[in-house]
Amino acid sequence: MLKYTVLGSGAMGLRYGVLLQEAGFEVDFVDTWDAQIDAIKEQGGVYVSRDGENRHLVPINVFSPENYTHDPDVYIVFSKQMLLADLLKRSARFFKSHQYVVTGMNGMGHIEKLNQYFDKSKVIGGTALIGTVLNKAGDVDFIGKPGAGSMNMANETEEPDETTEQIVKDFTKANLNPTLTRNFQGTLMAKVVFNSVINTLCTLFEIQMGQFISYPNADKLGKQLINEAYDVCERAGIQLLTTRQEEWETIKHVSEETNPLHYPSMYQDMSKDRPTEVDYINGYIYELGKKYNYEAATHEFLRNLVHLAEHTRQFRA
Repeated sequence: MLKYTVLGSGAMGLRYGVLLQEAGFEVDFVDTWDAQIDAIKEQGGVYVSRDGENRHLVPINVFSPENYTHDPDVYIVFSKQMLLADLLKRSARFFKSHQYVVTGMNGMGHIEKLNQYFDKSKVIGGTALIGTVLNKAGDVDFIGKPGAGSMNMANETEEPDETTEQIVKDFTKANLNPTLTRNFQGTLMAKVVFNSVINTLCTLFEIQMGQFISYPNADKLGKQLINEAYDVCERAGIQLLTTRQEEWETIKHVSEETNPLHYPSMYQDMSKDRPTEVDYINGYIYELGKKYNYEAATHEFLRNLVHLAEHTRQFRA
């Protein structure tokens, strides 16, 4: 049986780790946020709710990188893009050549950082359409009914091996609903496009996903961003997993059916006065387009609007 260690035990890291632990797997958690570590140790675990109900304590083992000594088979990495380099640097002393790493982080830029520590044959990129909220240190809320949400995964080499297949089986047992693909860049970019619509627009207007999709012209807003992103990917030679219309239908389904009450992670960062990852989402699409002489102007406009919103929060009472 594979042993797992979650690097970055925020909202999504806790959800993956707790669900795997509840499915019978051995899981450790490593984090660099002292308040999170202290709260979990003081409580004897993490408080877990589902859609704000049935709050209960789940015992977990959490460590700082400096205090971690175990040897897992697989790391599950969930970190904010701007915090990942420090997390990996502090954790590097316990990385070993036999270990695999799975990441479901938002945005782009993390794979290059992981490649500094892990061989490409051991890197599995993932995208998670799973809503989770960290209420405060040591307190997390799983959004959606048990089994809600899904994820796509792909080996960086695009050549799945026996360990990859076992990880997929383990994630399936943990109700994470994984789908393994052989399209690494297309798999990762599909979530970037998704987030470039739902994360950014919900954050700017401080609304839930269901509230966004209820707007009669939500499709016009979404499809404009999707079309620009797909234009960029076509020029970059990236084959996405779905058509433009299918991408919109995914956004619509998740917003209406799976996570209508969810505030996306970018909003959660904004509301807590933390820097957002917009530069790694809409900004990434814009910068990639520039390399191929394409101006993804709407994405750049939204990136600057998010930064304006971040800036103006200092003037609120």
